[in-house]
Amino acid sequence: MIRVSQAPADSPAPQAVTGSDARLGSLLCWLLGLAERHGLELDTIRPASNDASFRRYFRIDTRDAGRSLIAMDAPPPQEDCRPFVHAASVLREAGLRVPAVHETDLERGFLLLGDLGTRTLLDRLGENPGDDEIDRLYRAAGQVLITMQAASRPGLFPDYDRALLERELMLYPDWYLTRHRGIAPSDEDRNTLHKAFELLLANNLAQPRVHVHRDYHSRNLMVDDAVHEHGLGIIDFQDAVYGPITYDLVSLLRDAYVAWPEERQLDWAVRWWEAARARSLPVAVDFGDFWRDFEWMGLQRHLKVLGIFARLYHRDGKDRYLADMPRVLAPAQAVARRYRDFAPLAKLLDRVEADADLAGRQAAPR
Repeated sequence: MIRVSQAPADSPAPQAVTGSDARLGSLLCWLLGLAERHGLELDTIRPASNDASFRRYFRIDTRDAGRSLIAMDAPPPQEDCRPFVHAASVLREAGLRVPAVHETDLERGFLLLGDLGTRTLLDRLGENPGDDEIDRLYRAAGQVLITMQAASRPGLFPDYDRALLERELMLYPDWYLTRHRGIAPSDEDRNTLHKAFELLLANNLAQPRVHVHRDYHSRNLMVDDAVHEHGLGIIDFQDAVYGPITYDLVSLLRDAYVAWPEERQLDWAVRWWEAARARSLPVAVDFGDFWRDFEWMGLQRHLKVLGIFARLYHRDGKDRYLADMPRVLAPAQAVARRYRDFAPLAKLLDRVEADADLAGRQAAPR
């Protein structure tokens, strides 16, 4: 049985311009100059999706029946549109279905993009498709990933280097442990985390390197059944890097928003590994080695995501990710318990959650 997170609903209601939303007013002024060229019906503008960043997306109908476009608002200095435009070009040249970039105002942080639709893979899963349909969708997602990785070459994206991987890992003690759970790590805790992080970093950096989307999961894969291979399109790729080959497969199979039984993950991973070898991708020759790399990469990602979700809540006031935390924590604990090298980390993770449960029970009204 799968557990699916509730995806944010697309809103069809027009977005009114208010005096307090100066960015939206500026965006509309920019779009007004493009309206004739692209047939924009500006009175139909409405929110297109929610995002964990400062970016906003708006859907706009056009005079072409059934065709809409997406306006991205990425406010500087918090966001930079250039990596998105660059990644879109690289991925399109690789043969992937990504939004077309029709117009740009990079200085102000505005883009006018093609629209890949309103239906994510997470939405499709929420429709309770049969097992055969789920398998087809995940095989398609795996093939799209292989196509992206097969086009990899160094220099196109930033390196997923030690500094970035370590900075991500530190989100766990800084935001999840200290801020979210209210635990001040002892010297022993810090030593445990340091040793575990060093093991993860050594493994992650030793893996073969390919193009990495960094958020290749059910909310960023768009489904259109009218298009070949279920019309799987890719969005939210602006943070792409050049790094470990298992990272995006972990994002897909151990998604923060949908949980699959481990035997199903293994089946999909084996099939993906076989297909990757057939395309001459640099995966480990032995599947056991590949699976260990997958799990250790997953542990890095899950610790990072716990920190990110805590930061989104405590710093940015976005509480909808709190419900997804258990889905991220469970595989992190499972992997730490499974490998002897991470036994001290497993004890730390378990103690943190046990203390939080106890504190919650004590604080509950009687």
